[in-house]
Amino acid sequence: MKIEETFQKRLQARHDELRWLYMELYGNSDMFAELCDQMYRFAVERAPEFQKLDGQREKDPKWFRKNDMLGMMLYIDNFAENLQGVKKKLDYLESCNVNYIHLMPFLESPKGRSDGGYAVADFRKVQPELGTMDDLVELAKACHKKNISLCMDFVMNHTSEDHEWAKRAKQKDGEYMSRYFFYDNPSIPQQFDQTVPQVFPTTAPGNFTYLNDIGYYVMTSFYPYQWDLNYQNPRVFNEMMYNFLFLANQGMDIIRIDAVPYIWKQLGTQCRNLQQVHTIVRMMRIISEIVCPGVLLLGEVVMAPEKVVPYFGTVEKPECHMLYNVTTMATTWHSVATRDIRLLKKQMDIVNSLPKDYLFLNYLRCHDDIGWGLDYPTLQQWGMDEVEHKRYLNRYFTGNEEHSESRGELYNDDPVTRDARFCGTTASMCGVESALFERNDEKLEHAVTLDLMLHAYMFTQSGIPMLYSGDEIGQLNDYTYKKDEDKCVDSRYIHRGKFQWDLSEKRTKKGTSQERIFKGLAALEKIRRTHSVFDSSANVYTYDVKDNSVLGILRENEEERFIGLFNFADYDRTAWMEEPGEFTNLLTGESVKVKDVLIPGHDFLWLSKQKKGNKKAQ
Repeated sequence: MKIEETFQKRLQARHDELRWLYMELYGNSDMFAELCDQMYRFAVERAPEFQKLDGQREKDPKWFRKNDMLGMMLYIDNFAENLQGVKKKLDYLESCNVNYIHLMPFLESPKGRSDGGYAVADFRKVQPELGTMDDLVELAKACHKKNISLCMDFVMNHTSEDHEWAKRAKQKDGEYMSRYFFYDNPSIPQQFDQTVPQVFPTTAPGNFTYLNDIGYYVMTSFYPYQWDLNYQNPRVFNEMMYNFLFLANQGMDIIRIDAVPYIWKQLGTQCRNLQQVHTIVRMMRIISEIVCPGVLLLGEVVMAPEKVVPYFGTVEKPECHMLYNVTTMATTWHSVATRDIRLLKKQMDIVNSLPKDYLFLNYLRCHDDIGWGLDYPTLQQWGMDEVEHKRYLNRYFTGNEEHSESRGELYNDDPVTRDARFCGTTASMCGVESALFERNDEKLEHAVTLDLMLHAYMFTQSGIPMLYSGDEIGQLNDYTYKKDEDKCVDSRYIHRGKFQWDLSEKRTKKGTSQERIFKGLAALEKIRRTHSVFDSSANVYTYDVKDNSVLGILRENEEERFIGLFNFADYDRTAWMEEPGEFTNLLTGESVKVKDVLIPGHDFLWLSKQKKGNKKAQ
């Protein structure tokens, strides 16, 4: 079937809902007609190999939900200098068992005012030092030959003040001023400030920036150089969808929508999670299903669980294909610092109770800081005060608490409230940095054990695991950012350091921390992709082992019963339990009786039993 016919078939199946949503939001039939015309143009311009992949994925809509999926996020320049360099390093990524690469922001943004690339000046141009759009297409095609999916960020809440629209708005061009939120006096900005929380109250206070040269206030929720887009204007929605489709046509498989909850602004609200946001995301899903159905939407929703789940939409009217499991990530580190898994268990029970169609990305670290957005009402029931507990966590992970081996730095430290978030690499948070500094082999062994335990726990969760580049070799904090005038004020760069290829060579040198972590992860990854019980279709539950330091996770399907036991205490604990029959330790191959199992400090067990009548090999 020709692409023209295929497009019309897809459009016909989804047209009525798309039009209804668009007209409900904008009431502009001319703009809707233009949108449909442009969707057709992008569909027919889509490269034949990407069209072919679309067709394959339409026939296998669960292609991304299988137990062989493993992601890695990386900065292009830190990892391999440029896009061509990443292409040359695909063999290395394959050796890491990675088949999903998230390229951190690479579109053109102004030096010194880029917010790590999230202040986009041109949605159709790559940062010159990283390459060109042609290089991106080449990388995508090379990835597809190796069955590797490529992900990128789509920053749709705002543009850089250097974007062409913003430049025209500065010239008081009304057409372009209407694409942002401009006010000629402080009255309405002050009304917004009464209900809208500040994103960065320390480093970028307020929600508006006054532009002295033109005498206007402009909404800037994040940083003064990032101007919020006005999605009440249908021209903004249409043009941003054209940018979205342009980027999809460069060969992207997954597009991460940045700061989703903030997209719609309305006076008298918190400008977070408004219903119109869901209308926009639903329309994006429909548009992508018509033009490029092989492309997935990944939503960045850094909110409490009850605020995150709605961004999946419903089973009948889905929105995002995947969401980040943000709260579980923060609670994981809380569990390390407190040796208490009760809150983690409670949150995992909530996630595990959701429909299996809801797919989370699980991770230990990402490019951002760790914010302590925990369930404090529950913690207070257990005697943990919110303010004091946050301070304890920050003391622990900066190594300023007794018995802590963690190393890192605070982010957005407020000297008045003493509230702060935290930054550091996984290995440094686990104690690898301090152990190597002290040349203490016993501490190093313990730190590596903790590192691998946390990764094993992440691999056991329901969803897709994501590694942060460098974690596969236990890369440490990079303090050189302090010497860079463009980065020194942002402690997040402590874990955004250059990938150390010299250290990666040690991953094959027996006995090094790099070899132990790399080899340990490889063993876990092999088990995960060869046992169907790790597929997203399996049933997943927490397993109560009567010890608040030991997390038990049960995974089960028709073939296999799997139990993971994870000791969050730094001393031996017993998992009080009894399971009939013999289990196999998946890492050693040994036969194990599962009764009152002793687990060394910060260690774990992966245990499996084939079900009766299933003759598959362990």
